[in-house]
This record gives sequence, structure tokens and C-alpha cells, in this order.
Amino acid sequence: MNRDLELVMLAGGTALVAGLAGWIALHLLRRQSVGVQVVVVALTAVAAVALGSRVAVRNMLLSDEDLSALDAVVLAAGSVGVVTALLLGRRVGRAGASLVEGARTVGLEGAPPPGPRSDAPRELARLAAELDDASTRLREAREREQALDRSRRELVAWVSHDLRTPLAGIQAVTEALEDGVVTEPETIARYHRTLREEAQRLSLLIDDLFELSRAQAGVLRLDLAPLSLSDLVSDALAAATPVAEARGVDLAGRVVGPAPVIEASAPELLRALRNVLDNAIRHTPPDGSVRVEAGAHAWVAIADTGGGIPEDDLARVFDVAFRGDPARTKGDGAGLGLAIARSLVEAHGGDISVRNADAGACVTLRLPLGEGSGGVASAR
Repeated sequence: MNRDLELVMLAGGTALVAGLAGWIALHLLRRQSVGVQVVVVALTAVAAVALGSRVAVRNMLLSDEDLSALDAVVLAAGSVGVVTALLLGRRVGRAGASLVEGARTVGLEGAPPPGPRSDAPRELARLAAELDDASTRLREAREREQALDRSRRELVAWVSHDLRTPLAGIQAVTEALEDGVVTEPETIARYHRTLREEAQRLSLLIDDLFELSRAQAGVLRLDLAPLSLSDLVSDALAAATPVAEARGVDLAGRVVGPAPVIEASAPELLRALRNVLDNAIRHTPPDGSVRVEAGAHAWVAIADTGGGIPEDDLARVFDVAFRGDPARTKGDGAGLGLAIARSLVEAHGGDISVRNADAGACVTLRLPLGEGSGGVASAR
């Protein structure tokens, strides 16, 4: 037993010396490629086995023929190990170079995603996949930023135009009154009405901008309470009816099935519905119609007969300041109504979408159901 322990100690001590030499070599070559360092590890292992075996064999007093045979076996095994390490190091080196190239192009516009090599080790393949995901996220973030910047420029242009128009009217009417150009009481009264209408138009635009900024900044406070969707739709229809009648548009609505109860802040959600309704009425020609339907799963669909929306514009309908074809907008509003509606609906945890249907467009609002006994109230 003492003899075996002595052999173990001799072989282990020799292997430890070889391992220490390998560690020193790795430290000196720490800035070299992974392939070089893998070969150093393989050589260290071979050297440790070879030296430990020779010391043990010498101590066992075996013949020179046995020692030569051992050297041949160790040399053959070591050669295989070193060649295998070279192949592994080369593969890891190629995978590393691919990662470097991929990392260099991450975030560059038009650059292909890094993509993991098929022969890369699992860890490097996972790293390449993470780089791929990061590149995709950066590209999507850049696209969102570009879209937001484009919307911001359009908003500034539209708002500048819509502010300038009522201000010019107010200035012209004010100058006419100051200069005494008009003296008839009826004309003066009409000019005063014009001043009030233009001031109201400015006030509405400023309110829209304020509401939109609050919603997009995430500081909109909602006082949620159980609310019958039927009541909400009825209130929106009542408010929009005078506008529809003035434009000669037939406006009607109905609830399909039992009216659900939703958790909502009535003023904000009513404004979202009003904005969608006003937009539908504004784009519907005289003698056209706007139909509102609400369903038991907390959805509201508003369909008009305004001829629909060009397919290229469908994806941008809810963007800030988007007004589409100027011939269809008639210059009304700053293109904020639908953007505000989307922000308010999403603030409630719902979503809003648009599609072309029949003779016009159909906007659908989907809202989360309220908690309680089935979430259903009697329709009004």
C-alpha cells in the first residue's frame, strides 16, 4: 500500500509541475487566440501524463523495452489529442471571428443579422443568437424612432397650419372691427361670432395637443369604474347626432346581445368614441351613413360609407398628424383625433383597429370586461 501511495505521489507531483507550467504558458499567451490556448491545454495534459508515467515506470524498475513502449503509446495518444485540439481551436476561432464580424455590424442600417454558425459550440451559438436578437431589437427601435420622428415633423407642420388659419381669421376680423370697416349691427354680430368660433377652434386644438401629450407621456390618470357599454355608446351617439345632421349623414347604433359592463373612465373613453365617430362622419358624404354596433364581448364597431381608406394608409391611420388624402379630409382638424382615440383606448388596456368593409371603413374598439357577475348589464 505504501508503494502504491508513493507512486501516486510521484506521478501526481510530476503532473502538478506540468500543470503549473501549462498555467504559466496560458497566462503568457492570454491575449492569443482561443485556438492557441486550446492547443496549450492539450499539450499540458499530454505532458502531465507523459511525465507522470515515466516517473512511475522508472520507480517501478521496468525494462527499457517497457519504457519505450510506454513512450510510443503516450506519443501516439498525445498526437491525437494535439491534432484534435487544433481542430477544435480552429473551429472555435472561426466561430469567434464570425461573432466579431456580427458584433461589428449590429445596429448598422441594412446590415444582415449576425446569425449563429452551424458548427459553433453551444455557448458561442447562444451568444450569436443573442447578438441576432439584439440586432433585431435595435433595428425595430430605429424604425420606431424614425416613424416617431416622421410623425413629429408632420404634427409640427399640421399644427402650424391649423394654428395659423384661425389666428389669421381672428386678426383679420379684429382689424376690421378696429378700423370701423363694418358698421351694420348684423355684420358686427357675425364678426363677433366668427371670433368666438375661431377662438373655440384654437381651444379645441390646444386641448387635443394637451390630451395627446398626457397619454403618450404615460401620465394620464384614469378613474376606473363599472360602466355599461350601452350607456357609453348612447352618450357618444347623442353628442355626435347634431354634427351628423348638419352634414346630412344618417347616424344610428345598436347593441348586439346583452350589453357588457366594462372597467373604464367614462370621460376619456367617451372622448375616444367621439373622436372615432367625428372622423367617420367627417369622411362620409351627404346622404351617407354611419353605423355603430356594440357587442357582448366589449367591442364597438363604427362603420361609414365614405369609400374606404387606401390600403397603403391603413397602417398609419392612428399615427399622430396623419390625415391621408387631402381631398378626403376637407382640412378639418390636425389629424389628432384617431391618435388620441388609440392612446385612450390603449390606456384602458384595450386595442383599436381599422379595416375596409363594404362601402367604407370600419374602426373596431375592443375593451377589457369589468369584474363582477358576468360583466353584463341591461341595455339602454
